[in-house]
Amino acid sequence: MEEVNEGKGIKGDISTNLIVENTYFSSKGVKCAGVLYRPINIDSPPVVIMAHGFGAEMSYGLPAFAQRFAENGLAVFLFDYRCFGKSDGHPRNLVSPSRHLQDWQAAIKYVQTLPGIDTGNIALWGTSFSGGHVIVMATKNRNIKAIVLQTPHVDGFSVALSMDLRKLIRCIEAALKDLFRIVTLRGPYYVPIVGKSDTFAVLNSPDALSGYMALIPEGHEFKNECPARIFLTALFYRPVTFAKKVKCPALVVIAEKDSIINPHAVKKTALKMSNAALKSMPIGHFDVYQGEIFAELVNAECDFLKKYLKNS
Repeated sequence: MEEVNEGKGIKGDISTNLIVENTYFSSKGVKCAGVLYRPINIDSPPVVIMAHGFGAEMSYGLPAFAQRFAENGLAVFLFDYRCFGKSDGHPRNLVSPSRHLQDWQAAIKYVQTLPGIDTGNIALWGTSFSGGHVIVMATKNRNIKAIVLQTPHVDGFSVALSMDLRKLIRCIEAALKDLFRIVTLRGPYYVPIVGKSDTFAVLNSPDALSGYMALIPEGHEFKNECPARIFLTALFYRPVTFAKKVKCPALVVIAEKDSIINPHAVKKTALKMSNAALKSMPIGHFDVYQGEIFAELVNAECDFLKKYLKNS
């Protein structure tokens, strides 16, 4: 097992007000990559921990949010799950709710060791699939001051019920093929993460392919595949069942035209939380990452985070 020397990285200026540090931490003995944004000339800033959604890496659209938060006086820690991006781990692109939650817990533990950060003022930020993770993590870490859920995945069962029957059958068949390869000690059976609406993929709504691909940085090599077992594990992943236990303030962003996540399920989940603010917008699932919608949304999220993170 490779020894992980946590916390060492390469520093560099990304603006006159910020410093970025490439770093890494250990999750279950596996090295995970992270990026820490620090605002200059602010002593012990609060910190926001962020990770991406289904099959995505932290470089896919999240740096724009992180930079804006840091420009507003907040430290930000982005990270990649095991098996993604610059993080180690196999099989590659394994989407696993349980493993993702372990990585979130390891990231929180790591951030709490960072010098020059107010580790008593931590917020969690998740988008899409990771929005569900943030719900769960807020119930397992009572010291979290606030959470932001952006078009969050809240209920795998409701997603399955909304599927076309033919796709549902293909999903089950693919998952069983992958499980059979596991028990026969072979490599995973992969399926596309995203595809056109007339092809088989985990995400194949009309706006999925264009929206997803727009997030990938130019020149970045994207391997469009993940092990098919996710079709079964995601079915039983229901962050909505944790919603009543969330006590910290939550900002829940609802995309009213979301073709991937049922906006009514998101609203139902938010209403179960004792201290949730809703921001409902007439947009699609991928619209939050660019243009005027991004500008409006990131400003609202900044205001929310600064309100509930002390000394920001």
